[in-house]
Amino acid sequence: MQNQSPTPSSSPVAREVITLGGGCFWCTEAVFVQVQGITDVESGYSNGQTQNPSYEQVCTGDTGHNEVVRLEFDPAQISLREILEIFFIIHDPTTLNQQGHDVGTQYRSGIYTSAPEQEKVIDAVLAEIAESRTYRKPVVTEVLPLANYWPAEAYHQDYFENHPNQGYCLMVAAPKVEKFRKTFANLVKH
Repeated sequence: MQNQSPTPSSSPVAREVITLGGGCFWCTEAVFVQVQGITDVESGYSNGQTQNPSYEQVCTGDTGHNEVVRLEFDPAQISLREILEIFFIIHDPTTLNQQGHDVGTQYRSGIYTSAPEQEKVIDAVLAEIAESRTYRKPVVTEVLPLANYWPAEAYHQDYFENHPNQGYCLMVAAPKVEKFRKTFANLVKH
C-alpha cells in the first residue's frame, strides 16, 4: 500500500491497535482473524525485558514476555468494547499465568494499550465484569501500555489456518473459534 497524503476530498481510514494476551497466541489469533473490522492480526511477544526474543526463549518464562496478538482494527466497524467482549469470552481471565494446560508467565491474561484513551474503555469493561460476577474468581488480567513488542517468527503467523488438523489446533483453538462464531455471529467476517 502506498502512503498518500490526505486531500480535502479523501482522508485515510482511521485504524487503532490493541494487543491482547490470552494464552497461546495460536488460539487468540485463530479467533481474531475471523472478526469483522479487524484489519490485521499479528502474533508476537510483548512486555518482557529481552530484545527480539525467540519462541524458545519466551517458552522458558525467563524473558518476561507474553504471547500476544497485535490487532489493528477499524473503529468504524468494530469498537474496542466489542473486541474486549470477544477476548473475555475466548479465554479464562481468572487464572494467573495459565490457560488450560499452558502454564507460565508467557500465557498470562493481558491487555496492552497503544493509546491512553483505551484505558477508560478497558476499565469500564473490567468494572462491568466485576459487578456482574461473570466469573467465580477475580479477573487477573494485567492492563499496561504496550512495551518491547516483537513479532513472532513467520511459522507462528496464521498457524491455525495453516495447520487446522494439528492436535493442539483441534483440541484447543477450534473450540475457541466455534465459541466465538456462535456467541458473536454478527461479528464474523463474511
